[in-house]
Amino acid sequence: MSLLPPPSPDRRLALYALAVCLLAVAAAVVSFVQGSWLGVVWVLLAGLSSNMTWYYMKRAKVTRSGSVTG
Repeated sequence: MSLLPPPSPDRRLALYALAVCLLAVAAAVVSFVQGSWLGVVWVLLAGLSSNMTWYYMKRAKVTRSGSVTG
């Protein structure tokens, strides 16, 4: 029996976006270490996914608090 409430779709999307962000950062590091400029694309993807993580976490918090605006 879990003490945590079931994850909302927004929270789940935030966790997926966080996983993508972490993998993109790792890929960027590997690309730059190998001397490839493709790492720039990975950095941009990491930035996008980190913003998505922030957005979905904030949206999940607002939804959980019961606010109607959003």
